[in-house]
Amino acid sequence: MTVTLTDIEEARIRLDDESAVQQTPVDTSRSLEAETGATVHLKMEHLQRTGSFKTRGAYNKLRQVAESDCEATRAVAASAGNHAQGVALAATKTGLESTIVMPKSAPQAKIDATAGYGANVELHGHDFRDAMAYAKSIVDDDSLFIHAYDDPQIVAGQGTVGLEILEQVPNVQTIVVPIGGGGLIGGIAAAIGERSPETRVIGVQAEGAATVPQSLDKGQPQSVETVQTIADGIATGGISRLTYELIDEYVDEVVTVSDTEISEAILFLLERTKQMVEAAGATSVAAICSDKVDVEDETVVPVLSGGNLGLTDLQTVLTHGLTYRDQLVRLRVRITDNPGKMADTSEIIASHGVNIHDVSHERSVKELNVGEAYLDFRIETNGADQTNRVIDSLREEGYTVSRVRDVC
Repeated sequence: MTVTLTDIEEARIRLDDESAVQQTPVDTSRSLEAETGATVHLKMEHLQRTGSFKTRGAYNKLRQVAESDCEATRAVAASAGNHAQGVALAATKTGLESTIVMPKSAPQAKIDATAGYGANVELHGHDFRDAMAYAKSIVDDDSLFIHAYDDPQIVAGQGTVGLEILEQVPNVQTIVVPIGGGGLIGGIAAAIGERSPETRVIGVQAEGAATVPQSLDKGQPQSVETVQTIADGIATGGISRLTYELIDEYVDEVVTVSDTEISEAILFLLERTKQMVEAAGATSVAAICSDKVDVEDETVVPVLSGGNLGLTDLQTVLTHGLTYRDQLVRLRVRITDNPGKMADTSEIIASHGVNIHDVSHERSVKELNVGEAYLDFRIETNGADQTNRVIDSLREEGYTVSRVRDVC
């Protein structure tokens, strides 16, 4: 199996229904340009109807199925969310039924969205691998299994993103693409490699789900049993032979980013570009904002591959990001356990314009003397300087104060 430029060009013609697949815009960001020293154009695939690029490949595949003499009347797929929604919408648009198997851990918002696009959703297993195995087991003579990335027609559909980038930013020098199973970067890289071989294509994986670097080192696809990352959209645990070969032939470099760098990228995009992008989609920005990819003085296009960020995930990212920035802090204040001490310490903290999220009273600690207690404050500040001023003020009033270094 392979994917050619002709396959991608034909897919581009096939994706002619704007109610299913849109040509997404690119937008510049002065903030990212100041941060990276590059001319930055964001390719906004998170603005697709289903919130990700996945609809491109699914629609290209299922439209061909619907127009062929294939007797299948139902599409079956496994996904944690984005591929699920893409297949569900594409199946409905092409007149097919769809059954989507999602792991029990899938966000409820993605489950509801998939069902809303017309799919019959079945929850099975605790991760993507479990869902994949079960989905394959329920395929019958009337069904067709739609793989998320190990399918040339799927990859060709994703590759249309590359053609659009070349039209929208003809002077592009570097394109940065998230990697999960490799379908998106495989398609984009194949298109760029044939149309504009001088343009660099750089892939990005989350550190806790990185399989491509070792795959390239060992000369064949590698997988891992356990993945641990906030970027669930690219936590596939492996790539296919098809996508491996495309990456090996056309991709210039693959880097990894940490969950902290990803969460910082999500917050940066929210604050500076007003775009809400999921963790997987933000890895491209994480790569150029860290020291992992040098794009100074270049024209660079990071692909924002998805925007399906649930409220629970957003809360986790915000909490982690604010804690990392020293804006969400736990302070432990040792007091004599007398009436008025909570009010006294709270007044000192509030005098700095700091918001107190909550406070707990702890007496059951061995190190405390009789008649002493701890007040554990969770406070929101504007950064390390304000936090330090609060601590200094409490100490000046005779209180012993320490930072609690757990996640707030």
